[in-house]
Amino acid sequence: MMVEEHWWNGDTTPRGRRDVYIRTDGDGWEVRAQIGGASGRERVQQCPSRASAAILADAWRGTHPSWRELKR
Repeated sequence: MMVEEHWWNGDTTPRGRRDVYIRTDGDGWEVRAQIGGASGRERVQQCPSRASAAILADAWRGTHPSWRELKR
């Protein structure tokens, strides 16, 4: 899977860190939410399109202003 977009909540503590990714394999799309950094828990949801993945990623991030997009 290739990461198309990645957001981070700005928290550097292991318990507080949150990441949301939009990923694709060229055929399908998924949104991955990660809690607690690389060794934390994650949830992955398959999406039928790029547009639906963007809607889900927005919903999972919520409205807190600390979220920022990480550029590759």
